[in-house]
Formats: sequence, C-alpha cells, structure tokens
Amino acid sequence: MRYQEIVDWLFQQIPNYQRQGGSAYKPGLDGIHNLLEKTGNPFRELKTIHVAGTNGKGSVSHILSTIFQAHGYQVGLFTSPHITDFRERIKINGELIETDFVEAYFNQNKTIIEKLDASFFEITTALAFAAFSHKNCDICIIETGLGGRLDSTNVIKPELSIITNIAMDHVSFLGDTLEKIAAEKAGIIKEHVPVVIGDCDPALYPVFKHVAYTKSSPIVFAHTVTIPTYATDLLGSFQQRNIHTAVAGAELLREKWLLNEKTTLESLKNVIGRSNFKGRMQQISDQPRVILDAAHNQEGIEGLLREVQTLDFEHLRIVYGASNDKEWQTILAHFSNKHSYYFTTFASKRAVSIADFKSELKDSDLTYELFNSPFEALNKCKSDAQTKDLILVCGSFYLMEKII
Repeated sequence: MRYQEIVDWLFQQIPNYQRQGGSAYKPGLDGIHNLLEKTGNPFRELKTIHVAGTNGKGSVSHILSTIFQAHGYQVGLFTSPHITDFRERIKINGELIETDFVEAYFNQNKTIIEKLDASFFEITTALAFAAFSHKNCDICIIETGLGGRLDSTNVIKPELSIITNIAMDHVSFLGDTLEKIAAEKAGIIKEHVPVVIGDCDPALYPVFKHVAYTKSSPIVFAHTVTIPTYATDLLGSFQQRNIHTAVAGAELLREKWLLNEKTTLESLKNVIGRSNFKGRMQQISDQPRVILDAAHNQEGIEGLLREVQTLDFEHLRIVYGASNDKEWQTILAHFSNKHSYYFTTFASKRAVSIADFKSELKDSDLTYELFNSPFEALNKCKSDAQTKDLILVCGSFYLMEKII
C-alpha cells in the first residue's frame, strides 16, 4: 500500500474519533499493549514526557519540543488531531515523519492491526512509538488523546508528567464534574515520577496531591515557579500560562538533561518555526486579517474571544463550526450580537449540522448566515469584510482542515 492508500484505509475502515466521535472511543490499555507486543515495538526504551489536560496540552507539548531541540536533542512529538496532513501527529524535530516510514510500518503490520481490531488511536500511538524508536529520539513529548488514566499513551513511564488544565469536556467519558475529570487526568501520574500541574483551579489541587502522594511522586504547581522575562512568537496571552507550565517542567529536568536557562528562554522566540506549530492564534492572511484557532470548548472559546478583544480591528466576523459532543449550544448563547457570524458544518458525523444550527438559532438576535462548508463560509466572510475587519475561524480542529 502507498501512503495515500494507507490514510484512506485508516479513515474509511478504522473507526476514529475525528470522524465518528464517541462510537470510536476505545478506553483501556489492553488493546495498545497487545498491538505493541505483536508489532515488536520497543517503546519501553523511549525517554518520554507525558502531557495531559483539557486545554493547553498541545501548546505545552510543542513548547517542550522546542526547548529540547534548542539544546541539541533529537525530539519526537506526538499530538492529535492533525489539521491537513495525518503525519502532523508525529514529528521529529518539527519535521513530519516520512511517508516511506508510514508505508513500511503498515505494509509490515496491517494484518496484525486488523486481527487485533486495533482502534485508530491505538494504531497512531504505536506508529509514533515505532517512528521515535527508529529515529533514535533522545526525548519524546507524548500528548494524551482523551483523558489520561485509560488513554492509549498511558503505557509509558515518563521522565516527567504534566497536567496543564482542567475544564468541562468529554464529560460522557471522563465524568460530569471537574473533580472526576481531574481524577482521570491524574491517571498519568506514575510511581516516583515528578508531575507539574499547570493552570488549574486550586479547588482541584487536593485531587492531584492525593494521587501524587499515593504514587510517591514529587508534585510542583507551575504558578509557584518563577521564570525570567522572555519573548515568544506565540500569539495570545493564554500562551503565557502554557509557557510557564512548560518551563516549570523543563526546570525539573534541568540537571538530568543539562538544560540551561538562557537556551530555554531563547528557544521561546521560535516555537512556531522550530516545532511546526499550527492552529493556535495562527494568522493566515492580511487585509482582512484572518486568524485561526482550534478552541472548541466553552473555556477555550471564551478565552479566545477575550484575547481577540485586545487586537486592533473595526468589526469582528466569526466563522464557527463545532462538534456535536461539545458545549456548542452554551457557546452560541454566549456569543455577542455585536459581531457577525458565519456558521458552517464540515465532513464528519460529529459535526453540528445546518439543521441543528437553524433550530438553536431560531430565536437568536445574532447576525448570521449558514453555510454547508467552511470554504463557502470563509469566502463569503472575506467578501463581506472591510480592510480593517478581523475574521476569526474557530470551533474545531476539523473546521480548519478545509481552510489552511
């Protein structure tokens, strides 16, 4: 099989959360253990950092990758989902893994994958571990997919665990309270492995402290770590919290990995370029200015809109699409009638449909139009916009797939 055939097979034949939603979710570690064992993947030899959290885990992972790259290390980075290319999930020093490696892996292991009925995320996790081992990565930054305790990535014993943030998301799988969600995320904490807690509600600290105590794991709350002034190419004040969390984690590994403060701070100036980071306050055009952001839950959208208000523009136009397992009705209810909206759907069973939007907006005072595709929505938005208007595209990673 050639690369595109493999990608088509993955998305057409293997249930995946990106397209099918909850029906594709396969919690538990038996499946990934079986797949790793049958494919001869030496994942236990990998040195890793494990990153979980509701919001910010992708940013923290890319920042950590940048820090270690700047110190001369070969760095593997596993994140999800991708935006335009499946290989965005698995990068080494910011470069997407080669199509040749993907082809070799699947041509060798496809029969095993099918026999084990492996899930999409189990497959991509095993592929990432195989790629990092093949390339002899010095350190691998591993982002959880969903949750932590039962996430396929939770087979590793890392050098460091990081939990970035806790908010209401994936409640049908992780629990319907912040405490329950925090407990699931805390499932990545390992025996005697230090853990950093990022921007979390202090009311949740006892959850993390209890798990850390039972695991004899040193625990550090990022806000207690002082870091010097720095400059960064990451847009958005929310990235300051993510940077603080990542640098606090790097500080815990400073002696073991010979990290120095000067190189760490200097690396923050080129996170986007060095780690190939996309989808967070990413400007893709000017006049009118178009910014993309993958914010998709209520906390993320509210933070993004606060951030946007600090920018200079005359009128805000929002292209918005959402997955139906998110808090999209609550988000709509909080949208201001001062802006113009271009609501759209996208190719996924999870997508909020045009009919859903119509029903929810029937009594709304928002100024809006409805579109069957993100491409149509953005084109109409651009044609309506004046030179000094700001266009914001948000609501889902999958929405951006048709725009970037």
